[in-house]
Amino acid sequence: MRLLDLALVEHSLCYLSLVLAYLQGQAKRGITALNSKNLRIAVLMVLDAVIVELGALFAIALRFDISELPAEYLDYVLRSAPVYIAITIAIMLVFRLYNRVWSYASMKELMDIFRASFVIEALIISFHVLMQYDMPRSYYPMHFIAIVFMFAVLRFSKQLYRSIRGTYGDSKINKFILVIGAGSAASILIKDINKTGSTSKIVCAVDDNVNKRGKTLMGVPIVGTRDDVKRAVKKYNVNEIIIAMPSAASEDIKKIIAICQETKLPVKILPSVAKSLSSSIVRELRAISYEDLLGRDAIEVDATGINNFIKDKTVLITGGGGSIGSELCRQVIRYEPKRLIIFDIYENNAYEIQMELERHFPYAQIITLIGSIRDYDRLDALFDEYRPQIVYHAAAHKHVPLMEDSPNEAIKNNCLGTLNVVKLADKYLVDNFTLISTDKAVRPTNVMGASKRICEMIVQVYARKSEHTRYSAVRFGNVLGSNGSVIPLFLKQIEEGGPVTVTHKDIRRFFMTIPEAVSLVLQASLFAKGGEIFVLDMGEPVKIYELAENLIKMKGFRPHEDIEIELVGLRPGEKLYEEVLMDEEGLNKTENNMIFVGQPIKMDDEEFLTSLDALIRESEKNDGNIKGMVEGVCKTYRITENKRN
Repeated sequence: MRLLDLALVEHSLCYLSLVLAYLQGQAKRGITALNSKNLRIAVLMVLDAVIVELGALFAIALRFDISELPAEYLDYVLRSAPVYIAITIAIMLVFRLYNRVWSYASMKELMDIFRASFVIEALIISFHVLMQYDMPRSYYPMHFIAIVFMFAVLRFSKQLYRSIRGTYGDSKINKFILVIGAGSAASILIKDINKTGSTSKIVCAVDDNVNKRGKTLMGVPIVGTRDDVKRAVKKYNVNEIIIAMPSAASEDIKKIIAICQETKLPVKILPSVAKSLSSSIVRELRAISYEDLLGRDAIEVDATGINNFIKDKTVLITGGGGSIGSELCRQVIRYEPKRLIIFDIYENNAYEIQMELERHFPYAQIITLIGSIRDYDRLDALFDEYRPQIVYHAAAHKHVPLMEDSPNEAIKNNCLGTLNVVKLADKYLVDNFTLISTDKAVRPTNVMGASKRICEMIVQVYARKSEHTRYSAVRFGNVLGSNGSVIPLFLKQIEEGGPVTVTHKDIRRFFMTIPEAVSLVLQASLFAKGGEIFVLDMGEPVKIYELAENLIKMKGFRPHEDIEIELVGLRPGEKLYEEVLMDEEGLNKTENNMIFVGQPIKMDDEEFLTSLDALIRESEKNDGNIKGMVEGVCKTYRITENKRN
């Protein structure tokens, strides 16, 4: 038996030498090879070896008086030490307990420790039976309990320390947080904030599920619903609110933000949990933005269909440096076109989007060209050289008041420019042409809107004339954050201390985000058969006066107290209410439940083209009588002379 004993010890030592050789081999790869990960594994192996032996001594000490420990049993334990250690390290490797991120360990990891310890104890019992070591029967359960406890304490010690510090270390806390939402996102958030060692503490939560009231989440009391926010803020001395409801509908988020703004406290929002699980969820928190104030859900598009449509095609984007055009560039490039042609008259804008795309897509073929859509010969050379298969026409003058003062420029740029691009798309057999239009084209009261309606009519005429190209237009409302839109103006006015200028208290507008608008454009390209005007279901229009109030609150100010709102009267050509479709255009559904299509309006194509030609020639004279001719071409246009109060 002594020979067998020695043989087992020898085999155990051999196993340990292999473990050490592995670690040494890692070290020989260089200083960086024995990095924090490998060093951590080595330390855990050593500590596990110590634990399994301490557990054995502890079990014997519990069974017998510590001053009268039987020498026989101590001898068994000491002689078995190499085997104990070899078994422990081997089983821990099998259960992959050296490859866990223990800072984020949960009940699953604890159960794996329990299972691994059970297997270790079973193998130790088998070894003792084989060696005929007559240990007391109570030794094994006490040893099992001891090693489970010590393995768990070792691996969960960091979490235990943070928990204790979070409970009894409140003296350093200077930010008390209320969380809205008591679901999985909130639990991850609470856990993550407790781990960061910050001076912040979540002191209470609210949730619309009334069954959760009076319960706790990760030790945080759930004190009511969204209607109890103001009461909870006062009771718990809250100085920051976090909305942790990433799956909530945008309309609900909008209502919750309105409640939070009444407290005049900073408000942050957790937009998504999924991408945060690999890092700190706290880093994903952001301040509320004007997009959150609108209460709109993002549209869904057929990404696979769009990919098949754009991939390996030559795509031309006119006005590619503008707010819509640049976002078109960003989204189109992701679908791997053969080449992307950015055409713009403003060199700075074009250069900026070119640099951005080349940074993120270094292998894409991006061609940036400067020129005007008014210049037919310049465009003709472009089409002839590059033969684009898809055209997105975003180049246009769009500022309503400025075009009222310079109506000839609106016609020359928007109408003549569009006619040039449309003609060349037909000449060079472009597969698909999409015009970026606007809701201001519906029964327009300003020259800009009328010029865009004429652009739509050009597209519809050529949709009937062309034997190859599919022409369509996409009509949408105001785009958040675009050049010339109201929100950047409001934010600038708030930054300067006010006042925020609103033209009329009852004025309403449809809004969407730039990515939303561009997604619609791409989807519309897929649906186009020829002559359609695509319209997004934009929900309810937003009251501009209320939007101004909410933006002031979002920035931490009080409307009418800290920042004044001044009514300045309707601008020339401005409507109180925008429309997205004329009655005669009809409205049909598409495969996307948020996108609708208006059918082409019947008209005399030759008569329209003749009057359009006359309008363009008249605009080049730069006289002041152009609006009357515009009214003759665009029958739905009505000249208005709004005066400022």
